[in-house]
Amino acid sequence: MGVSRQSYPTDLTDDQWELVSHLIPPAKTGGRPRTVDMREVLNALLYMVMAGGAWRMLPHDFPKWQTVYDYFRNWKKNGTFENMNSQLSKYVRVMEDRRETPSASILDSQSVQTATR
Repeated sequence: MGVSRQSYPTDLTDDQWELVSHLIPPAKTGGRPRTVDMREVLNALLYMVMAGGAWRMLPHDFPKWQTVYDYFRNWKKNGTFENMNSQLSKYVRVMEDRRETPSASILDSQSVQTATR
């Protein structure tokens, strides 16, 4: 890890970072170059998911809360999180010696909202 701070239990390991780093959208062309450490943005997001709390209460050794929140909001809107989840699910299935995608799924009435008239 290229960061000089004490680690949190929610921080990505080197192996985990290697798995997800290529799933982060590249910096936009033009404008200011990206200066924030994307691994630290993900570490901050994982911290928020596990610890909860207000964005403004994000510990100061992470990137600024506004920066982390902007990435969260943008990635939620542009499908980055869905793509990460899909790619990591495929990876786990293959590691478990299963097909990349399930061949069937099961739904029950408690899992699906039904229309009532």
